[in-house]
Amino acid sequence: MANVEVRGLAKRFGAVEALSPTDLAIEDGEFIVIVGPSGCGKSTLLRLIAGLEEPSEGTISIGGKDITHAPPADRGLAMVFQSYALYPHLTVAENIAFPLRVARLSRAEVKDRVTAVARSLDLEPLLARRPRALSGGQRQRVSIARAIVREPQVLLLDEPLSNLDTELRVRMRHEFARLHAQLGTTMIYVTHDQLEAMTLANRIVVMSEGQVQQVGAPIELYDRPASLAVARAIGSPGMNLIPAQVVAADADGVTLQSEDGAQVRATVRGEAGAVVTMGVRPEHLVASAAGAFQGAVELFERLGPLSFAHLGAPGAMHTIVAQLPGDQRVTLGEVLHFDIAPGLVHAFGADGRALPRISP
Repeated sequence: MANVEVRGLAKRFGAVEALSPTDLAIEDGEFIVIVGPSGCGKSTLLRLIAGLEEPSEGTISIGGKDITHAPPADRGLAMVFQSYALYPHLTVAENIAFPLRVARLSRAEVKDRVTAVARSLDLEPLLARRPRALSGGQRQRVSIARAIVREPQVLLLDEPLSNLDTELRVRMRHEFARLHAQLGTTMIYVTHDQLEAMTLANRIVVMSEGQVQQVGAPIELYDRPASLAVARAIGSPGMNLIPAQVVAADADGVTLQSEDGAQVRATVRGEAGAVVTMGVRPEHLVASAAGAFQGAVELFERLGPLSFAHLGAPGAMHTIVAQLPGDQRVTLGEVLHFDIAPGLVHAFGADGRALPRISP
């Protein structure tokens, strides 16, 4: 079993706490994606699991075996970096074979494993080339091949697509999904790109300021973010986050009022007078002449089947983004009105945590 479990894992650099005490259980064969802004602690967590950093406290186990202080080579895992880290003087075949030669496998077994991995990643025509003759996507595939040729229990990936252009990123996302389905290896993938997280993960771990904010399936985090940090991390375009106040509360929910006086109902529990942040997904806004949300179109993005209207004065702190049908025609400066169903309104308290929802 290649399950991974961390308990109370923390890392401090002097007085700076890069990772607060963290518990996380990853099942055998899962594809876990850790997402969050730069400096949130996600790469620190990965490096601790890899053995590239020594924890300040806590434990790490793989397959039930405590490897907290084990050398990286003895942990049964492999790591793929964003910089590829290929040896420029070696061919593709030699790069892939390198960890096997270090492990002193026989020449026949090295050849068989390299051939099999190269075939699975469509690298056979490139085996005689050197890294300088490869594209970015090809180099990344070689880096992945070198990692999986060792048949690791766990594969760690630290922002592996950050150096690629948009088209290659999409293709490599498909490659990772196919590879995981083919190998069934436990994968822990770090990224700041929530699109990668939503499309690849069995479960997503959202981190902020050195703490795990929420762990769950992609759609669970999208529909029910537990905090403002999760709401900001998941969704493209992001959730509209609007300062508001609870002006009325009853058994069915609350009435929220934004700074500009717009009022909407939300099926959450709260106290009258509380200062909150209202959260509204762009696709949940519905055109309505009497809608609570309104504003002049400052920017209009036409993206094929969908369009997005940004409402608000130029340079305003709190603009609203609304999703529109791709064929809808809008002119800059036009005033649009929108409403939203109470069950789709999110609310976050002063501590950043989501207010509890009222069950239907």
